[in-house]
Amino acid sequence: MARPRHPLLTRARIVATALALLDAEGMAAVSTRRIAAELGVQGPSLYNHVGTKDELLDAVADAVLGEVDTGMFAALGAENPDWRTALREWAHSYRAAMAAHPNIVPALAGGPGHRPNALRIADAVFGGLVAAGWPRREATTVGALMRYFITGSALASFAAGFPADATVYGGDYPHLSEAHLLADRQHRIDEDAFEVGLQALLDGLTDRYRAVRAAQPDRH
Repeated sequence: MARPRHPLLTRARIVATALALLDAEGMAAVSTRRIAAELGVQGPSLYNHVGTKDELLDAVADAVLGEVDTGMFAALGAENPDWRTALREWAHSYRAAMAAHPNIVPALAGGPGHRPNALRIADAVFGGLVAAGWPRREATTVGALMRYFITGSALASFAAGFPADATVYGGDYPHLSEAHLLADRQHRIDEDAFEVGLQALLDGLTDRYRAVRAAQPDRH
């Protein structure tokens, strides 16, 4: 029996092709016609695996979330309540996944919806924080806060937003005399800002953790 001319069309291949297009050319490049051309198939055949473009983008977003490590939360508990380290490691893993696929970040800014990996992440973070001693309501707040911070840090570069033309600033902005240099230092500035922000968040959460634990009824 002769081999098929093209590899078997699967949902996984469609999602991987869409992600590659999105990474290379942005959201506008992701269309059923373009993906079909890349895969060497007819457009309607995609609908046997992905119903709509929104469903496809949701699957692409979930594939990116599949790169986020949550294993550090499984080890948390009464004997290992080090939620700070878990949150730090998770934040770096989450940000790395978004940095590898920056064009999908706007689609990740919303809630988890029905995305399996998004729900896996939410379940792991919440469960780990509760196991480490956070009250359930506080654990929800902490998880949301961390997502806001991590996703916000990946949406755009602060430093890259400054024009490299020194004449833009002139004498009107006396404190921005070196702002034209920021774009060239984008990576360092963005990394430093993320680390400072993450440290400040964890320090603030440590104070809150102590307060909420002290306010809990005696558990002995």
